[in-house]
Amino acid sequence: MAGDQLESTRLALRDAVAQAERAAELARLLDAAQAKIADAERASAEANTLRERLEQAEKGLAAAQAAEEKLRRDLAEQRYQAEVARWKLSSVQVARWSRLGDAIKTGKSNPVRLARGLRGAAKPAKRPVAPKRQPIPVTKKTDRQVPGASFQATTSTRVIGGASVKLKPFRVPTGPNTRPHLTAAVVAEPHAEALLRYEWRQTAGFTPGDFARALSAEVPHLLLVESVTGGPWADEVREAGPALRALLAWCAERGIRTVFWHTHGEVGRFAAAASLFEHVVSALPGTVKEWGATLAAREPEPGRRPPSLGLLPFAVQPRVHNPLPLAGDRFDRVLTLAELLPAHLAYPDVLTSYRWPRAVYCPPGTEPWRMAELAACGTPITPVDPAEPVAATPPQAGPPAPPDALALSADDRRAHVALRQSYAAGTMSQKVDDLLGAVGLPSARATLNVSVILIDRGDLDHALAQVAPQKGVVQLVVLSDAPDAAERARAAMPDRVDVAARRTESGLTLGGMLNRALDLCEGDLVAVMDGRDLYGEHYLTDLARPFLFTTADIVGKAAYFAHMRDVAATVLRQPSAEYSYLPEVSGATLLARRTVLRGIGFADVSEGWDEVLMRQCRADGVKVFSADRYGYVCVRDRDRWLLGAARLVDYGPPEPHALV
Repeated sequence: MAGDQLESTRLALRDAVAQAERAAELARLLDAAQAKIADAERASAEANTLRERLEQAEKGLAAAQAAEEKLRRDLAEQRYQAEVARWKLSSVQVARWSRLGDAIKTGKSNPVRLARGLRGAAKPAKRPVAPKRQPIPVTKKTDRQVPGASFQATTSTRVIGGASVKLKPFRVPTGPNTRPHLTAAVVAEPHAEALLRYEWRQTAGFTPGDFARALSAEVPHLLLVESVTGGPWADEVREAGPALRALLAWCAERGIRTVFWHTHGEVGRFAAAASLFEHVVSALPGTVKEWGATLAAREPEPGRRPPSLGLLPFAVQPRVHNPLPLAGDRFDRVLTLAELLPAHLAYPDVLTSYRWPRAVYCPPGTEPWRMAELAACGTPITPVDPAEPVAATPPQAGPPAPPDALALSADDRRAHVALRQSYAAGTMSQKVDDLLGAVGLPSARATLNVSVILIDRGDLDHALAQVAPQKGVVQLVVLSDAPDAAERARAAMPDRVDVAARRTESGLTLGGMLNRALDLCEGDLVAVMDGRDLYGEHYLTDLARPFLFTTADIVGKAAYFAHMRDVAATVLRQPSAEYSYLPEVSGATLLARRTVLRGIGFADVSEGWDEVLMRQCRADGVKVFSADRYGYVCVRDRDRWLLGAARLVDYGPPEPHALV
């Protein structure tokens, strides 16, 4: 029994020792936590002190600048008053009475000198010009470099075949941002940065030495680091250096999501750095399997979970990859990709080159994203190498082709289709939506849903056939006299489209009916379509695209095809009016932001309502943009007005030329 008591005492003593050790460990951890809290409070106090000092320094600088400006104004005023005094003295000296007095004084003892002096004083003298108050020189304030600020092209010349060619650079836009509610800190090379900079409020340009100060000004929701091979972060990314670890620890303390983006280079080269992030995405689909194997083979560091794996491919960025042309005509040559994009060009200059030549030859093996960017800029891509000899063709009979035949050729139509396909493959905004969904951040952004107001001109089935294939339509409002218009419209349209029909009234003009229909519209954009005309299946998709890369509130077509049935002639109106801001567009091609259109309203007229609307836009400063020429045909029996500023295309049906 004594042995049992001894054993129980021994066990109790062991438990007491273990509890004492745990208590000591907890006390140690508590002391460490309190020390960290004290350090944090001390750092916070120091930060507050530094912030107060910075504010005082900024106030002192502002006061010094104000004093300097006042001194500059005082100095300019004193210089002006001195000039006025010198002018007054000179005016007195050249006055006739003053010169007569000087002549009398100097010649009173010498009659000859007196006579000569009086003769000279009698001659008229040129009076000095009064000084003008000069504007005060203003010292230009040096703009502080803001991380992620817009970068622009740096060269305006290209060398082709030994000859230098000047061009006007493409101006890279500064915004707007697709998701202004989201902030991202980005370490990326110029190409990737240009793709991402419009997707959120982007902070870039911070270095391993100042990231805490730069990012504290606006704490980001996301950190995205590309597999960079140049710049201040290249060594850190290659070696998973201490500054990169410190950056990731700084983000972890604040709950910031971290993403590593592999865009080029071998997987193994960046595996060590990538394993430190929460998420790894690749721009190269062929490397995803290799990334999966590499990350699975690496043992995560203590306290870290293995990163998730995903895909973030390159895609077109509508803000910079768009068909907005350069000033002047395109360079009338087919260039190879090497001629178009020499290695020394920075990416803003690449954006200029994309829009420059008549066409580009891309050799086999060209990256798909490069061809997509070219196509999105409206540049035709030809499969024929211009360096290869071309077999001679026999001369064609008949009159020579007009000098602008290229503009109406199949190449131009193929370029438009390629542009559409490059956007249909997914823009960078859509790819970023997927990324944000994967990392658990909201990806909300503005939409471009369309409400269509359809004007029936007597053939409702034909009119509905123009609207039914359109994509992005959420609502259809039909203005028709047909008693069963609503039922026929619901049968023709997909189930996702909300349909409403309104009968025309004898006491209302067409403009009044359009206003009533506009009150029913709920889409982000409102389109007006005329039941007499022809619309291609991609009409609304193409017409809504400029809202992604322009600041226009109304988009339409000033360049479009027209067909006269009486002579079976197809013409192209205003072929040079594509992709530009213009005073007016055709009313049957109107696509406008709903809020803006409601603010303007339609005039209470039946004829010329679109002309009145365009005049009101000019008066109110509403921007109107003319899109491409394709996807729409104005069909009339006869209309001389359509022949103005028009070019004959063909005698025959318009569909092969317009509906691509």
